[in-house]
Amino acid sequence: MKLFDPDSPLMSALGTLADLMLCNVLFCLCSLPLFTVGASLTALYDCTLNLAEERESSFLPGQFLRAFRRNFRRGTALWLICIAAVLALWAYSAAVDTLPGDLSRVYRITFFALMALLLAGFQYLFPLQARYGGRVGETLRTAWYLSAAALPWTLCSLAVTGTAVGLSFFLDPGVRNAAVFLWGAVLFAVTAYLNSFLFLRAFRRLDRLRPPQNNP
Repeated sequence: MKLFDPDSPLMSALGTLADLMLCNVLFCLCSLPLFTVGASLTALYDCTLNLAEERESSFLPGQFLRAFRRNFRRGTALWLICIAAVLALWAYSAAVDTLPGDLSRVYRITFFALMALLLAGFQYLFPLQARYGGRVGETLRTAWYLSAAALPWTLCSLAVTGTAVGLSFFLDPGVRNAAVFLWGAVLFAVTAYLNSFLFLRAFRRLDRLRPPQNNP
């Protein structure tokens, strides 16, 4: 097989990378108002789940924009719920800091437990919305059910995201500028793409009960 044959693994990988870069730029642009991050994340996962399943697709950025419009209302609602939960957790942490000595340490454990619980469920919200649609309340319930029912995939996904963020910002201050550039260019989409393989395995528990929505 020739290295630069259109069907070669190298050209296929380069094509996937190009699609991810285009979707990453669209994700960043559509997230600029901040309150639209939820709709942008849903659209990004709509594309990366499609790529992970190797389903034939039309122009992928076009798919991103269609998914963004289709999921704007529910994706935004899910994002605002996430923000509210984070603010509540921050307020809980501030309250714990005011407690004396041993009592503060005990409640600090509950803070980390709540944070882990929220992270485990939050990571499923937007992939679930992208794949199945459905009402916001139903997506919320399913996310936390799946975070426990598919625990190995939940932990692997948290590890992927945590590693990407950790290597980018917390290990070497000298690489932060490069990290910001890479996240803006491709890393949001690459992280979502890697996680999509894990989420698809977790979603096997749901596919018999809730068929995926069609992605025109």
